[in-house]
Amino acid sequence: MVLIISMAVALLLNLWTILNSFFLLNLKKKSGLKQKPLVSLLVPLRNEIEHAADLVSCLKMISYPNVEFILLDDHSEDGTYESLLYEVSEDPRFSVVKGRHLPEGWNGKVHACHQLSEQADGDYYLFLDADARVHPEIIDRSLVSLLTHKASMLSGFPRYPNRHFLSHMLVPLQHMVVLMHLPLAAANFTKHPAFTAACGIFIFTERKAYEAVGGHEAVKGSLVEDVHIARQMKKHGHRMILCNITADVISYMYDSSRETWEGFKKNIYTGIGRSPLMVILLTVLYVILFILPFALGLYGGLTGQMVYLLPFLLTVTFKMYVDALTRHPLWLSWLIPVSSGILIALLFTSMMVHMRGGTYQWKGRSYE
Repeated sequence: MVLIISMAVALLLNLWTILNSFFLLNLKKKSGLKQKPLVSLLVPLRNEIEHAADLVSCLKMISYPNVEFILLDDHSEDGTYESLLYEVSEDPRFSVVKGRHLPEGWNGKVHACHQLSEQADGDYYLFLDADARVHPEIIDRSLVSLLTHKASMLSGFPRYPNRHFLSHMLVPLQHMVVLMHLPLAAANFTKHPAFTAACGIFIFTERKAYEAVGGHEAVKGSLVEDVHIARQMKKHGHRMILCNITADVISYMYDSSRETWEGFKKNIYTGIGRSPLMVILLTVLYVILFILPFALGLYGGLTGQMVYLLPFLLTVTFKMYVDALTRHPLWLSWLIPVSSGILIALLFTSMMVHMRGGTYQWKGRSYE
């Protein structure tokens, strides 16, 4: 009976994910825009000297003709500011500014983005993280997509060329979580705030709508400001769309396993509404979906009853579909029980930090 139920659940998971993925929008290819409104590409940086040169080099390749680049150094201690000044020299499209002191009640990145918006003159803003690299036509494609779908905000999760084990196990799961948990038809074709996802690595938004909802100031204390801004857009009647940007944007999100762990620990419990019940429900769900099939497969391999391998193979095909769609290595799919186990451990670790009254540490700052 357990075998039959596990197979049925795995089949439904595959079917749901495939159907749901049809509603994940793709960026439109560049197509003759008659008007070229000014776009402000805005990048906050804090201790990003390892990314500064490659970032500026990438931005210089952007083909959109009417663009300004504003880079804000958020009190870096590693020479990021000086590196940026050197890299952007003699290119009038670039401005490098120093961030102000972080006020009480603000998240550091949120405050940096708020300051960037104050400096910007564009009709559209593209907020980009320092570890992101983009296609030369990214502005054209984003703008055409936004106008085609009559939306005010566009976001998406990039491709992650991970360089160490823990990031391989965790970072691409962002795509899996979206495709598995978020009804994309509702997310992309309704304005219901509950059906929303966004990624702060890449946010393209119309300035008027951004200002109308209060911008980053409206979510100044949030640890998941990307999602909260997207919800603000929908609450105010604006359309927000989620796109598959993996062909156009990559992100070197974390530089070490420790950084990966700390980054996820900071965000994961807040991302589910700091709900202990959600931690329990997600743990049960992931055990049923990914760990139980592996245990059945292990039992089948040891006893020679190969039919018990089927649920595990179906979970592998599910993850393989997600990884193929989002341009990640297909071998990751075979390690879905490991990824799920680590994710469950992170859920409980992050929850315990909050329940014990502790703080989350990120780039030299503490967050409650």
